[in-house]
Amino acid sequence: GDPAEVRSVSRRALGVLQEWLGEERFAGSRLVVVTRGAVSAVPGEGVSDLAAAAVWGLVRSAQAEHPERFVLCDVDGHGVSDALLDVVLAGDEPQIAVRDGRACIPRLTRAPGSAVPAVTSDPVWDTDGSVLITGASGVLGRLVARHLVAEHGVRCVVLASRRGRSMPGAAELAQELGALGADVVFEACDVTDRDALAGLLARIPEEHPLRGVVHAAGVLDDGVIASLTPERLDAVLRPKVDAAAHLHELTRDMGLTAFVLFSSAAATFGAAGQGNYAAANMFLDALAAHRRAQGLPAISLAWGFWAERSEMTGHLSEVDMARLARFGMTPLPADEGLALFDAAQTADDFLLVPTHMDVAVLRANARPGTVPAILRHLIGTPVRRVVESATDDGGTPALVRRLSGLAPREREDVLQELVADSAAAVLGHADKLAVERAFKDLGFDSLTAVELRNRLNAATGLKLSATLVFDYPTPATAARHILGELLGPDHTDDEQQTGATTAALPATATPRTVPDDEPIAIVGMGCRFPGGVQTPEDLWHLLVNDGDAVAGLPTDRGWDLEALYHPDPDHKGTAYAREGGFLYDAAEFDPGFFGISPREALAMDPQQRLLL
Repeated sequence: GDPAEVRSVSRRALGVLQEWLGEERFAGSRLVVVTRGAVSAVPGEGVSDLAAAAVWGLVRSAQAEHPERFVLCDVDGHGVSDALLDVVLAGDEPQIAVRDGRACIPRLTRAPGSAVPAVTSDPVWDTDGSVLITGASGVLGRLVARHLVAEHGVRCVVLASRRGRSMPGAAELAQELGALGADVVFEACDVTDRDALAGLLARIPEEHPLRGVVHAAGVLDDGVIASLTPERLDAVLRPKVDAAAHLHELTRDMGLTAFVLFSSAAATFGAAGQGNYAAANMFLDALAAHRRAQGLPAISLAWGFWAERSEMTGHLSEVDMARLARFGMTPLPADEGLALFDAAQTADDFLLVPTHMDVAVLRANARPGTVPAILRHLIGTPVRRVVESATDDGGTPALVRRLSGLAPREREDVLQELVADSAAAVLGHADKLAVERAFKDLGFDSLTAVELRNRLNAATGLKLSATLVFDYPTPATAARHILGELLGPDHTDDEQQTGATTAALPATATPRTVPDDEPIAIVGMGCRFPGGVQTPEDLWHLLVNDGDAVAGLPTDRGWDLEALYHPDPDHKGTAYAREGGFLYDAAEFDPGFFGISPREALAMDPQQRLLL
């Protein structure tokens, strides 16, 4: 469980995933990621390779973003035969563990027993000892601190955060818990620093020896697999992985009665756009199994979505909330979350997923390739609409057969409706979307773009690019592209020719009313735009004369122009265009005039220099 090894292995895995996704020659193939001892597949089994467990979390997110592109296979000491590997590849299970020659698959099951046991039956919290809570400045950390003091009689809580006593609400929290008879110790500590954490543990009062740990620290930096960097991966791994590993090592011989890790369902289900976060939390799950196998207390709680808005959920947009709702996940009220926290302490399992999940909603929204395999048994086989069935019984794409029987204009109408309805579903819009409105204006980002691509792949049977919404920026143009992919370019050409012969150009221009909800661009008087525009008059002249503001890449920004270009839009770390809209005088910025050092000036965004 060396944190440096976990980060190193995760970085290498990220590079492999990105290379696999970026190579066109692999587009129709699946990559099998084989690990050994990364998951606990049978009761009582520990996890021997914690670094590989983090890789599982990363790949689970990659599977959510790119269905049918990756398979996870964990093996035991007996390895895996070629015959069994063939069976793995022939099936549709994306995650398999092989134990004694048998294949085990992960499935989520309901936890047995009462959800809310009597508090008096809970023996894990030693009222005379201390409980250390990391991430104490967060909403969940404070909730747990109050709960342990008020409901379990814990008399000393050590609250660790980067800001310590200067964290918001510290004085009020200390007063509140002090009134209940508890000692509150605030510690300003970077828990990813082993020496700093060891110093914190050494300062815990002797009269209240450490008896419990609740590790609730963590950060988010969401992004699809293709956009992640080693730095973004490390930044999310450290607060979870490094801190947990140090806590495990430093407290191993302290006689703890409780060691609670706050994980996330993102690791269990594989959340698209959260590969780094899933990797970090999968490590926590594996650490809990590892400790249990050694006879040490541990429970990992893979929380769903709490109703309490926090630094981990405050960024969620309406689109994010709609995605969670389609998944059947509803916010977990604080009182229910804390009741589940209590119930988990006496559970036999090392991993629990405390969450609200409406199986009926999940089943109603199930589409091919959209349901994590771990939930398949809960919903059965989803009903597929006609337009979403990739092939019919004869092996011919059903959508192709349907389109072939339609007139050219009707074909495009069908596909425009498919794209618009799919886009509305991804964004959580109940109303129909305008097919000529840009995806970007509708609110699409890299994550929702991947989700839309996956829906359209499932509906059409195609292997569309992850850059679909950027290459074809409206539902109408995307539908036209899909039509060409399904029926060939001749069909789209025929349609355009048909339109050219039947549409007469009006003799005079007809005034049009502008819809009230159209976006309005406000141009500042410091008007500088690509195409040599320096004033509002220049901009107007460019527009009325149909000028072209697109030109070659700037040569004064230190870019390796040849290395930046690659014709494949999915190629990692490159651009597939040699031209763009640029301002060419960013290098004329005078840092001395603004009192900015040359080093800082070089690191500034060119847009900042231009603004100044």
